[in-house]
Amino acid sequence: MNELRIEITYRRTSRMSMRFVKNGDLHVSVPIGTSRSVVQDFIHRNQAWIDAAGRRTTEQQRQRRSFYDQLPLHTREQWTDALARIKALIEPLVERNAQRMNVHPHSIGYKAITSYWGQCRVRTGDLVFSLYLLLLPEWTVEQVVVHELAHLIVPNHSPRFHAIMDQYYPNWREARREIRRVVSGTAAPDELESD
Repeated sequence: MNELRIEITYRRTSRMSMRFVKNGDLHVSVPIGTSRSVVQDFIHRNQAWIDAAGRRTTEQQRQRRSFYDQLPLHTREQWTDALARIKALIEPLVERNAQRMNVHPHSIGYKAITSYWGQCRVRTGDLVFSLYLLLLPEWTVEQVVVHELAHLIVPNHSPRFHAIMDQYYPNWREARREIRRVVSGTAAPDELESD
């Protein structure tokens, strides 16, 4: 196992907290002015939590790699095949839902992205989707499409945005949970806060 990397950040906060991030590093947030010995004591007192959360994070990373490795993109033929399949999946969903929602995306692009499923560039109306959507159940993919189209109406994740999601894809929360379950390594990172 690799040596644990710890990043300490001083913030305007009243509590110390720590969390693992997706790359496996431990981020510790502490109030400005906290002495190094107090920070080290906080880390030492929570070593059992760090060990357990670190193991979970390592397992989540392994599961994520295993999930994304199901779609090999090492050769030109693999890319061409994946691109043809994702276009056949996404473009009818965009067309149908854009019409229902009365929005007009400018373009649709595809990338081998593992940090997000879709993106809407609100200013230009360009949509970008991850090729790895091919690994998800189709009904959850439609949730991603509706989510990005909804950003053409509301650019943020405000209550109004969620109301639009409720209107055009009522089971979007269930779809998000299913995506997390399928990938099974993308749950929210472990976090611990001091009392």
